[in-house]
Formats: sequence, structure tokens, C-alpha cells
Amino acid sequence: MAVERLVVIGGDAAGMSAASQARRLKGPGELGIVAFERGHFASYSACGIPYWVGGDVEGPEALVARTPEEHRARSIDLRTRTEVTEIDVAGQRVRALDRDSGETYWTGFDKLVVATGARPVRPAIPGIDAPGVHGVQTLDDGRALLDSLEGTAGRRAVVVGAGYIGVEMAEALLNRGFEVTVLNRGAQPMATLDPDMGRLVHTAMDGLGITTVNGAAVTRVLTGDDGRVSAVATADASYPADVVVLGIGVEPETALARAAGLPTGPNGGLLTDLSMRVRGHGNIWAGGDCVEVLDLVAGHTRHIALGTHANKHGQIIGSNAAGGYGTFPGVVGTAVSKVCDLEIGRTGLREKDASAVGLRYVTATIESTGRAGYYPGARAMTVKMLAEYRTGRLLGVQIVGREGAAKRIDVAAVALTARMTVEEMTALDLGYAPPFSPVWDPVLVAARRTVAVLRRAGTA
Repeated sequence: MAVERLVVIGGDAAGMSAASQARRLKGPGELGIVAFERGHFASYSACGIPYWVGGDVEGPEALVARTPEEHRARSIDLRTRTEVTEIDVAGQRVRALDRDSGETYWTGFDKLVVATGARPVRPAIPGIDAPGVHGVQTLDDGRALLDSLEGTAGRRAVVVGAGYIGVEMAEALLNRGFEVTVLNRGAQPMATLDPDMGRLVHTAMDGLGITTVNGAAVTRVLTGDDGRVSAVATADASYPADVVVLGIGVEPETALARAAGLPTGPNGGLLTDLSMRVRGHGNIWAGGDCVEVLDLVAGHTRHIALGTHANKHGQIIGSNAAGGYGTFPGVVGTAVSKVCDLEIGRTGLREKDASAVGLRYVTATIESTGRAGYYPGARAMTVKMLAEYRTGRLLGVQIVGREGAAKRIDVAAVALTARMTVEEMTALDLGYAPPFSPVWDPVLVAARRTVAVLRRAGTA
């Protein structure tokens, strides 16, 4: 009897987690596994690239969880530098291109995993593809950026965008000794926060020596006589640049899947069921940054590119593809980041998210500290909380502060998943000791304040 073949497109978190889990459940005599990766590396932490660029961690090898050789030793036929260029759904085969030799060939599959990830957003403006302009999504991208930084005598860097990637890359470039300007088309940095919380991030960036220009939509990348980037222009000004990093965000890499007729959602990501099976296709799964996931608070699908989700998707896909069972119920939108010593956390809905899905809400914002006020090193922390009008159900939390701020968001993430009210949250039995928290943890203080706001509104 012929051995079934599982083909995986994409060799990072979701793809190789799926391959590894399937191999744990079925040996090579039961299931053959072929994985295609167009880059040099597999199973790496893309989230660690800003810290590699900034010199905080070694790379790229330190960011690799499992090398191609280690995967192959586990009977997974991982083919690096090989790009899948076509999926033939009806014929159950994929066409691959060896990027070194130029050879193309077809490989058949019984089961297919699409884990093509995401790509950095590159706005369609003149000069965007000039040498010295970098998107940062893969280890190869990180290496190219470092080569660019080391190859330029100038020390002026412009980061386009002020989301997670933009802010983290601004810090990395600052650590490298560059003069950093961040051009942000929004009202405040970190559009994943409400503007009042984003303003705290802006203030902190200014204090670090990062110049942040808000309301600055880039219109053109200017180049010198050598064709390399020389400046970035907006409608109002021009900013000299020896290197440019695109931190606008990412979008799902689904061109291959769309060409094969696989379904995508309003955000461009592939649509799957709870088992991560592509809708309408019994033998095709998809996971990681190329899919849309259900937002458990808003009730609709979103595109969220995070390694945490990708690894979970891969585990579920690998189990299901090997005959086991697993589901991915959705997310609440939790994310953390930092810029130098400022920590940023968010989960659930922002004010505009709640309004967009028709939810009425109240908000409360409190100032507290991450430790008991009398304990050495106590630093300020701001917590903003949203709750549904009348019911008091928690809708979202944002936290900006110093040490201990970011991971407090996990308490709110659990409360959101459990659909707790803010009044129920006030009774949570959280850990306390002066080095770690005031008697009333900042999250609980915010919950109490939100309850008070609800009561004043006559809803609690």
C-alpha cells in the first residue's frame, strides 16, 4: 500500500510545527512529509529579528529553534531555497522552483498545509524598491538589513510606520548608533492602542531621542546619484536617510492560494474552520500569518500575525493531518511590545473596535505602579479598561508602563476569554508582594474604577 504524502508550503512556525506534530503521530512508514521553504532557514523566531538587529541577541543561528538538518534527521524532507509557485488543487500536486538551480518540478500530495506567512507592506510609491529600503519579515531580511547598516557610512535612519514592527526597529536602530526618525501616518504611535495611550508611547520615544512625526504619510523615497535611498518625502517635508526600514505592518501572503481558488476573507487571509482546514477543502489546511482568525470579543475574523498563534495552528494542523483531533477556537487579540524600557500591552477591543461592531461601552483609565509605592524601583503604569455598557463585560485593556507592565495584560486576556465582567475581576486572587505589586494590583484598580463608572452611568 502506498504511503500517504503530506506536503507543507512554508518552513517556519506553522508549517514546521505541523510537520513535526504529524511526524510525532505517524512514522515515515505511514506518512511521508515534504516541506518547501524558499529561504535559507526554518523554524526561526521572526519576532527576535529586531533584537538581533539591535545587538541584544546573537543571530541568526540563535533565533533558529530547529535547523533544516534536524528536521531531516526526523524524516521530514525539508527543501530549503525552494519556492512553491503553483498549487494544482484538482490534480493534488504543487509546482516547485529550486531558487539556486532554476529547476522546476511537480510534487504530488494527499494532504496539503499552506503556511506561507505574511509579507511586509510596501506602499506603491516611487522609489520604494531602491537599495537601502528594507522590509523585515524573515531572517534573510534581517541579514540584508544588517549588511546595509554595516555598509553605509551615514548614520541617519528613517522608519516608516509606528506599529509594533516600526517601534521595535526604531529601538534597534537607536541601539546601533543611528539617528532615528519615525514617520507615522496616524495621530499617535501604536495604532493598536487608543490615541490617548499611544500618546504615552510618543512621549517615551521623544525622551529616548527618537524623532516621531505623526500625520506623516510617505509620498516618495528619494535616491542619490548612485541609485541608493537618500531621503523620504511626505507632503510637507523631506527627511534625509541612509537606510529606511518599513514598519507599516504585514499582510497575509496568499497570492499562491488565491490563484489556486482557495477562499480568503475580508482581510486577505485564508479562511479555515475550527480544525484549521481550509473551508470547502477536505484535505487542505492552513495556518500562521496567512490565515484569518476569529476574534472572540468582536465576533468576526481578523488577520493577526503572531508566532504564538502560528505555533498553535501548526500543532492542531499536524494532529488533524495525521488522523488526530484538535481545534483552534479563536483569539482575543493579545500583544506586547517595548521601546527601550517602556512596556506596552493590549488585549481585546479599542474604542473604535467596539463602536465598529455596535457595542456600547464605558472606559476608565488609572495611574498606578508596578510595585508597592514604598518599594525601591516603583515606576508609573497606566491602565485603560473598556467594559460593555449595562452588562459590565470586559471588552479590552491597554497597559503602558515600565518593568512589569506588559505581562500584566495576560490577566486581562484570561478574563476576556472567560467573558468575565469587570466586577467579577475585582475579586480575582492575584499574587501580591511589595517587589511585584501594590496591595491592589493595577489591573484590579482599573477594574474597580470601571465598575464605578458603570454605576455612575446607572448600568451596574
